[in-house]
Amino acid sequence: MSQEQAQQLLYEMQMLEGHLTELQRRESSLVSVLREASAAIESIKSIKGEKPVSSLVPLGLGAFAKTEISTKEKLVVNIGAGIAVEKEHDSAINYVESRIKEIEVAIQDTAARKQEATERMAQGQEMMTQMNQAAAKEPAAKGNV
Repeated sequence: MSQEQAQQLLYEMQMLEGHLTELQRRESSLVSVLREASAAIESIKSIKGEKPVSSLVPLGLGAFAKTEISTKEKLVVNIGAGIAVEKEHDSAINYVESRIKEIEVAIQDTAARKQEATERMAQGQEMMTQMNQAAAKEPAAKGNV
């Protein structure tokens, strides 16, 4: 393998490493969103009942206000693009559960892409090892001539 091919392989390995890092970051972010969505469902379920529920509302910078949440009122759900709609408790839970399914599919897709990148990295590393071994044998063969 020529020096130019070795440099190209090294460049490809660096690109794959960057891609793999980005996939790991994306997977971590998706897992965080999944946890948040699961917690949202639990919160919605916990306020569904007959009596108002006492809660703390974050105001920012660690400040909270005490409030009571009426269990008969609809919930406001952000559906994307800065748009929020009112939904009944069960409808809100169904919406969040559908989002969870989308997130799980995205996590599976990211994991598959991560696996592919890892396999390609392993192949590249094997090629680099073979190139290094061939380069090490080459001077020894020339010295014997």
